[in-house]
Amino acid sequence: MHHLTPLLRQCFGRACCWAMCLAFAAILSSPAHAQPDLSTAELILAEVPTHIEASGLEPGASYRIETRHTLPSGSERLLPERQLIADDAGQASLELVLGQETYTVSLVDAANASLATAVLDPIPAWLSLLPALSAITLALAFRQVIVALFTGLLLGGWVLHGMHPTALLNAFGDSVNVHVLNAASDSDHMSIVLFCLLIGGMVGIISRNGGTRGIAERISRVVRGRRQAQSSSALLGLAIFFDDYANALIVGNTMRHITDRLCVSRAKLAYLVDSTAAPVSAIMLVTTWIGFQVGLISEAMAGIDDWDASAYSVFVNAIPYNAYPILALVFVFLVAWTGRDFGPMLKAERRALASPGERQGLSSREAIVEEADIATKEGIPHRALNAVVPMLVLVGVTLGGIYTTGLASLGEGPHLLRDVFGEGDSFSAMMWGSLAACLCAVVLTLAQGLMRMTETLHYWFEGVKSMLLPITILMMAWALAGVNDALHTSDYLVSVLGESLSPQWLPAVIFCLAGFTAFATGSSWGVMGIMMPLVVPLAWAVLDHHDMAGSAEGMPLLYASVAGVLAGAVWGDHCSPLAETTLLAAMASGCELIEHVTTQLPYALLVGLVALIFGAGMTGLGLPWWLGLGAGALTLTACLYLLGQRATVPSSTPTLSHG
Repeated sequence: MHHLTPLLRQCFGRACCWAMCLAFAAILSSPAHAQPDLSTAELILAEVPTHIEASGLEPGASYRIETRHTLPSGSERLLPERQLIADDAGQASLELVLGQETYTVSLVDAANASLATAVLDPIPAWLSLLPALSAITLALAFRQVIVALFTGLLLGGWVLHGMHPTALLNAFGDSVNVHVLNAASDSDHMSIVLFCLLIGGMVGIISRNGGTRGIAERISRVVRGRRQAQSSSALLGLAIFFDDYANALIVGNTMRHITDRLCVSRAKLAYLVDSTAAPVSAIMLVTTWIGFQVGLISEAMAGIDDWDASAYSVFVNAIPYNAYPILALVFVFLVAWTGRDFGPMLKAERRALASPGERQGLSSREAIVEEADIATKEGIPHRALNAVVPMLVLVGVTLGGIYTTGLASLGEGPHLLRDVFGEGDSFSAMMWGSLAACLCAVVLTLAQGLMRMTETLHYWFEGVKSMLLPITILMMAWALAGVNDALHTSDYLVSVLGESLSPQWLPAVIFCLAGFTAFATGSSWGVMGIMMPLVVPLAWAVLDHHDMAGSAEGMPLLYASVAGVLAGAVWGDHCSPLAETTLLAAMASGCELIEHVTTQLPYALLVGLVALIFGAGMTGLGLPWWLGLGAGALTLTACLYLLGQRATVPSSTPTLSHG
């Protein structure tokens, strides 16, 4: 029997090993059950709705949210409980509006067991406005845009890091390493950067090979004075309707030579360029804005079950209510045709007439933008085709790219042209167009023997280099917009006015809110992207509460609310020194940014006020849109004649010489 002992031990050992393996396999094969958890945004604003997400729950089970907040005396107070029901994925969410105290939020199950806890410490909501307001104030006060933007980034990072002494050091490190890097990592942003660099290179070539001088000489044959020069700039702005960035860069660089010779201030040229760029792109039926705007409207309409209209039809129906872009274009031609100005613009025009031949409105610190104004090479002919052909290639390839990508996105079948352009990839098309335009300019220059390859590439790089300053400012502005998004600046502005809206005041309040937000953030597209999904359901809910949703009386208010976001975004963009188109218009016109902002601001404020009263205001009162636009145009004409004067000097007004 004794010899059986080792055998029994061996069998027992093997059995234990098998048992352990089976147990381990059972553990591995059993589904993992996540622990319940509560998560919130990193930054919470007081008195602004914030979302709390619960995960790791049992599907279909009911839970409670207990919220306690610590009073200044140190005691705790229990707020009313909230109920949660987990979805099939074991998740649930709720919205809370908290004060400035410290809160403890607990997830409690049916057995009164606390499953998860989160401590929330909201900050005063007004702090979300601090970065944008400080950047705007410093930019206007000290005329140093990069310093102002960096200060806004620094203050925003300080708020995000908790506003304690060491947070400033963390904010300094994050300003470039996080915020600017995130802005540069965005593919859409880099598309715009590449587009600007390539356009700058093209302008560098056509300025040196006699192309822009040839255009100037051709236009000078019909332009006899300052009035025609300004009107031609505005008409060219309407012609380049498909994109606001291309509009600003092409019109500014093309007309700058002519307006300089006729002693039109560069501040005036920058205004003409800026006020025909975004407004015409915002209301035309085939532009690079269409896909973005229609997509936002479609997203906003998705949650409204009782509204089955197409997003594009809503956009088209909202165009007549876009009072600011329409009236801004009207005022541009009024100013150009009458020759009247007021405020800082009148002073700039008088300086231009008093000092003919001098470069207007350019500080020594920003003189680098003048490198785009390269003198034509001596001894070569001035042929307009050397500039016109690359520009036509730019327009043709860009529009063709938008059409091709839109057609590919929609698939087979007959499609309306507006639908095709609405689905096109405008960013890719812009890069294709600018690259093709650069190659065309190079080929034309080399084929005619105007410059050698080495010279051509040199001046292409000179044109690219002239864009470095505005691109730096663009990056800083995008980074500040990212900080504003992290601080929930738009959420705060919407929450302040959201509960006070009534049907009659919907268009006016939305227009003002969008305008102020775009002014503070410097991004019209950012404002549209944030506000449109909020405003459309809000406007529908307000109208539905008053039994006006879908009615003949309520739909104009709804269309005007959609237009209020679009028009307000353009208005705030025109007033803001942080806006991309404001910067590009100033750069392309050779005008200092702050000079452009201060001279354009009175005009933009006047048109915005008229659009608010006769556009959004009259629509809210139930009057037809055409009556408001007509009254607004007449009011602007009267204001210009009452406030404006013609800039004159003792000497005669310059005209272009054709000798």
